[in-house]
Amino acid sequence: VERSLRVLDGAVGVFCAVGGVQPQSETVWRQADRYHVPRLAFVNKMDRMGADFESCVGEIRTKLHANPVLLQLPIGQAETFAGVVDLLEMRALSYDEGSEGREVREFEVPAELKEIAAAARAELCEKVAEADEAIMEAYLEQPDLSAETLRGAVRRAVIAGKIVPVLCGSSLKNKGVQQLLD
Repeated sequence: VERSLRVLDGAVGVFCAVGGVQPQSETVWRQADRYHVPRLAFVNKMDRMGADFESCVGEIRTKLHANPVLLQLPIGQAETFAGVVDLLEMRALSYDEGSEGREVREFEVPAELKEIAAAARAELCEKVAEADEAIMEAYLEQPDLSAETLRGAVRRAVIAGKIVPVLCGSSLKNKGVQQLLD
């Protein structure tokens, strides 16, 4: 594993929403740190009983000493998991069970999540601006950065190893996987 990390352009850390950061994940993460491999984090199994997105993100911060930056929020957890809120575009996405998640439906952020999503997006803008000096000036003038501006800044900050974007879903049911790949 160690030799193969030297040639990676990037990696996706997949973490269980129920089990959090496991010891083997810590080992691979430390090796990726050593070789400066840019990473994304995907909190998987959001539809399983006991799923806890916030706890898993907290473990990424504390156990891996990473700087997780949310790009998505889950809509529900465990049996109520219904999709994600895309914080870049401030839109909600749900996944059609009949098409095995291939058909994605876009809709307005649910009322009960609007305030939480707005706060999470503000934190996203702030953390990205802190990680990218070119964006800081724009952020100080207008704290609500555009999705296009954020995308470029997130990419630069990930490559520089300053942030770890966090997405979520359920890979078994193909929920959230397409956004992760994009």
